[in-house]
Amino acid sequence: MTQSILATFADRVAGDWKADGRNLLDPNVLKTELLSGLTVALALVPEAVAFAFVAGVHPLVGLYAAFIVGLITALIGGRPGMISGATGALAVVMVALVASHGVEYLFATVVLMGILQLMAGIFKLGKFIRLVPHPVMLGFVNGLAIVIGLAQLTQFKVPGTAEVAGHGMAGGEWLTGMPLAIMLGLVGLTMLVVWGLPKLTKFIPAPLAGILITALVVIAFGIETPRVGDLASIKGGLPAFHIPTVPLNLETLQIILPYAIILAAIGLIESLLTLNLVGEMTDKRGGASQECIAQGAANVVTGFFGGMGGCAMIGQSMINVKSGGRTRIAATAAALFLLAFILVGSSLIEQIPLAALVGVMFMVVIGTFAWNSLRILTKIPLTDAMVIVLVTAVTVKYDLATAVVVGVIVSALAYAWNNSRRIHAIIETNDDGAKVYKIEGPLFFGSTDGFAELFNPAEDPDHVVVDFMRSRVVDQSALQAIEDLAAKYNAQGKDLRLRHLTRDCHALLNKAGQLMDDSADDPDYAVAVDYRVRTGAFGGGGH
Repeated sequence: MTQSILATFADRVAGDWKADGRNLLDPNVLKTELLSGLTVALALVPEAVAFAFVAGVHPLVGLYAAFIVGLITALIGGRPGMISGATGALAVVMVALVASHGVEYLFATVVLMGILQLMAGIFKLGKFIRLVPHPVMLGFVNGLAIVIGLAQLTQFKVPGTAEVAGHGMAGGEWLTGMPLAIMLGLVGLTMLVVWGLPKLTKFIPAPLAGILITALVVIAFGIETPRVGDLASIKGGLPAFHIPTVPLNLETLQIILPYAIILAAIGLIESLLTLNLVGEMTDKRGGASQECIAQGAANVVTGFFGGMGGCAMIGQSMINVKSGGRTRIAATAAALFLLAFILVGSSLIEQIPLAALVGVMFMVVIGTFAWNSLRILTKIPLTDAMVIVLVTAVTVKYDLATAVVVGVIVSALAYAWNNSRRIHAIIETNDDGAKVYKIEGPLFFGSTDGFAELFNPAEDPDHVVVDFMRSRVVDQSALQAIEDLAAKYNAQGKDLRLRHLTRDCHALLNKAGQLMDDSADDPDYAVAVDYRVRTGAFGGGGH
């Protein structure tokens, strides 16, 4: 079985290297993919540094995670075009662990997180992302766009004493006066280039052109404005293999397991939702289990090489896709460019103005937000509109995983409530004088009360037929409802028959011990089943 899984995995990865039908030897394709990767790498630097500050670790811990997670998921992930790295959704969970137990426990947690994600991929749990309704997806996209936009606002602060302590931009004061005007002007210039350049040429990705033009203006005119180097130095060496120095005992497991479970869940939810979003943009489907395996492998490795772990990044994925990145080359190049920045290019990258990167991310926000969701809010069912707004708000206020879980639960409850009101019956009398209840609507836990209210055993004739041709027996609660109904008619000494049960309904009833005599099967069973519920049928022995 393991060999079969690995063979299928390898075949899919090999096929993905030819994604989108592109000739990877075509110079134009290579140019587009490499430039897209360079654009993503430039945008990754401040994000990785900022998220490292949020988690309370050294900037290189975030940068190493962005490189390792980005490289491995680029090579074997579930969707070409996706970008992964250190993310804020994970960082906000990590900070408590780092503060209470230190960074070595974080590395151990990231390894365990990766193992859990690998197991999710092996057992194909990623397919359950299909259960996320479309309104939840819209809320997720809108919420994440707002979160990305709000995250850029920290770049409008003057670095304060908090940076010295390694806690990010939170300690700085807001820019005012001329520095603020310059920052806004440069952000606007970048956004203008990103918006306007594609109307003139597609020779170079617009986000990259925006970064380069704004950087050249700042450097050429010596404009004083915050730069990447003001966040932190990104200079470093190759990540080294390092086994987390934590006690290998049950106490350590008790400390890291809860964090690992939460991080694994958040990472997979964000990655799989991003996978679906990128899939819609590139017209690709599938790959959920493969993405789980890739994310798991990436986090296991990064935990052993001093990284803070990570998952898919919707903002950078949008930059990549909209810059033309469609194959694994762009994402791979992004990871390698990032490593090159750390090793040899830090002095140049640190001169890039933060305004250029903020401008690019603001354009990502505009492109990511589902503006059509605002237009359709008054045209879709009220419940769906509420779910969109709720998921958006919870994503902004708390985190993505909580928002998705809340959205799915609310959607499921709304669906159950709506279906519970659909149960009704058309009542007729057949040629034999029996009263026939033709049930319409699903019979499940939410509709059992309504089902019971349809019948009047005391006043019904001696022979009653319940026809399920337009209904469906869904769960154990439905079985119990049928059992209770049979008991009521049995108490009145009346005859009850069930008709037109589907094959799976029959299986449920038979498995529950409620249809025991297979000799009573209708010979045309594939079309219909007609069972007589006798005395004691639903207590053990009827058929």
